[in-house]
Parts: sequence; C-alpha cells; structure tokens
Amino acid sequence: MKGFLQQLFDYNFYCNKKIIEQCSGLDTVPDNCIRLFSHILNAHHIWNQRILESPTEFGVWDLHGAGAWEDVHYENQRTSFEIISNTDNFEKRVEYTNSKGTMYSNQLKDILFHIINHSTHHRGQIMVELRNSGTVPEPLDFVHYKR
Repeated sequence: MKGFLQQLFDYNFYCNKKIIEQCSGLDTVPDNCIRLFSHILNAHHIWNQRILESPTEFGVWDLHGAGAWEDVHYENQRTSFEIISNTDNFEKRVEYTNSKGTMYSNQLKDILFHIINHSTHHRGQIMVELRNSGTVPEPLDFVHYKR
C-alpha cells in the first residue's frame, strides 16, 4: 500500500508540475485555470492538515498567483510523502470537520486516494480551459507518466 500511494503521489506531483510549467509559459493564464489550480493546491493542503490534525493556511477557494503555485505544490507533496512514510496503518480513521462545519470520519487510505482523484478531476477541467484558450495541453494520462 505504501509503495503504491507513493507512486500515485509521484504521478500527481508530475502532473501538477506539468500544469505549472505550461501555465508559466503563457502570456496570460486563463482566470478559471488560476481558480481551479489554486483549488487543487488548497484542497491538497487542507487534507494534509486534517490528517495531521493541524490548522490550515488556506481556504478551499483562496486564489494563488501562478508564481506561488510551485512552492505550495512542493510543500503539499513533501507533507503527503511524510504522512505516507510515517504511517503503518492506512485503514485508521481520520476524523475531520469539512468546510461547512460537518464532522466526518474516513479511512486514511481513502483520503489519500481522494487527494489524487480530486486533483485529476480538476486538472481535466484545466486542460479544457487551456484548449479553449488556444493552448494545446500536454497529455497527463497515467500511461504517459509510466512510459
């Protein structure tokens, strides 16, 4: 489980890095790309902090300029790898309060997978935004990453 989760977070890191690189090469980053990528970064941060039972620095829809993406992205990855490396029981339950104040509890492995799946979902939306603005996005399929 640990090795598989590390591989998924490596893939997530790779894909987010590609989005950062592609957007940093644009004269103007579409507003919705900024909104969606900021949301990816914020949600990842929030889930890490919930797992660690620590306060969050960002709200779920806070905006980050493209110049700040790399630092937040790197810190999210570092924290997730630390969580994975220091965990022996991925079935343990994590209790947390969502952004609307409702209490929930999920298994750690499900939260970690959710971070990856959530990011993939919104990267797809970003790729549509890029394409609609005239930029051909790089393929980010898992099989491309594994080649």
